[in-house]
Amino acid sequence: MQDNVTREDLDTLITYLSGDDPRLTHGPKVAEFERAWADWVGTKEAVMVNSGSSANDLTLLAIREMYGPGEVILSPLGWVSDVAATLHAGLTPVFVDIDPITLGPATDQVLEQLSPSTRAALIVHILGLNALSDSLIEGCDSSGVPIIEDVCESHGATFNGRRCGSVGFASNFSFYFAHHLTTIEGGAVCTNDEEFADVVRMLRSHGLVRESRDTKKRKHFESTYTDLNSDFIFAHAAHNNRPTELNGVLGLSQLPRLDTNVEIRRRNFARFMSSIDGEKYRNEFDVESSSNYAFIVVLQNADFSLRDRVEEVLLREGIEFRRGLSGGGNQLRQPYLAEHVKSLHLADFPNVEHVHHFGWYIGNHPGITNDDVDRLSEILNAI
Repeated sequence: MQDNVTREDLDTLITYLSGDDPRLTHGPKVAEFERAWADWVGTKEAVMVNSGSSANDLTLLAIREMYGPGEVILSPLGWVSDVAATLHAGLTPVFVDIDPITLGPATDQVLEQLSPSTRAALIVHILGLNALSDSLIEGCDSSGVPIIEDVCESHGATFNGRRCGSVGFASNFSFYFAHHLTTIEGGAVCTNDEEFADVVRMLRSHGLVRESRDTKKRKHFESTYTDLNSDFIFAHAAHNNRPTELNGVLGLSQLPRLDTNVEIRRRNFARFMSSIDGEKYRNEFDVESSSNYAFIVVLQNADFSLRDRVEEVLLREGIEFRRGLSGGGNQLRQPYLAEHVKSLHLADFPNVEHVHHFGWYIGNHPGITNDDVDRLSEILNAI
C-alpha cells in the first residue's frame, strides 16, 4: 500500500493551520465533512468519529441502547473490531460462514439464524466487494432485523446501483491512512434514521445530552433532571470518540478525487482478475460492483505446498502481502475469542477456513500501473 495523503492535502492542512486562531477540536469543518460524506454515500446522516473501529463500537452500542440486549449475526472474516464491538456492547455474536464469491456472510446462513433475539445482521464488505443480496435484504426486512454495513474497506462499492453504506439501516466507514479516503485516523457512521444518528452523536461525546440535535429530547432531560447543570447531563455511559477539525479538513480535501480513485482501483482489479490463472486462483469475484481495496489472491484448492511456494516467491520478489485476507483470517482462531467460542467448531466454517489458510491480499492503489498489475499476474501464474 502507499500513503494516500498527497502534497495537496498537506498544503491544505498547512493553509488551515496558518489562519488566524484555527480551531482544532471538532467543530464546523467536521460538520461540513459530515454533510459532504452523507451526500456522497447517499444517506441523510453521517456522524464522524476518530476511527472505523469507533464507528463499529458506537453503532453496536447504539443498537444495544435502542433495542436492548440480544444477538448480532456476523461472519468470522473481518477486522477484529467487528467482533469486539459486538462484545463491547454486551451483545452476543452468532457466527456464520462466508460466501466464497462475495467473501461476506453467506445469505442462507444469515437467514437461518434470524430469531426474535437478533438485534442486527452485521454485513462486512470485504476488500471492496459487495456482500449484499436481494434475498438478504428481504429476509432481514421481513424479520424486522436491521442490517449494519461495515464498509471500512469498500468505499464506492455498489449494490443494484446504490453505494454500499446507503442500503442498510446504518453503516460504518474507516478513514485510515491506506483506505480509499483517508483522514489519517477517522471514521463515520451513516444512516437515514435521525433518532439513531442522534444517539450515535451523543455516544461519540461521553453520552452528553447537549450533543443531541433533538430540541424536545434536550428539554425533556433538562426538565427531568433539574438538579443537574444542563450542559452536563449524560444520557448514556459512553466514551470520547470525537474527531478533530484537522480530520474534517483532510476529508474535505480528499473527497473531490474519491470517485476517480475508486474507478482506478476497479480498473486495476478487473485487469488482475482477467489475467491470473483461473486453474490455480479464484477469479470469479464481481468486478463491476467492486471498489477494490486490495488484490485478492485465493487458491482454488487447499494445497499447503502451493501456498508455501506462493509466499516464498512473493517474498523473493519484494511483493508485500497479508495472508488470511481481512483481519488476518478467521477471528475464531484468535486468543481474545477463546472464552466466547468454546462450543464452535472450525469445521463448520469451511469457506472462512479456506481463505484463512489459502488467501492473501496484495496492495491496490491509484498509483499502481498496468505494468505493475501485469507483473504481479505473471509472477503468480509462473508458480
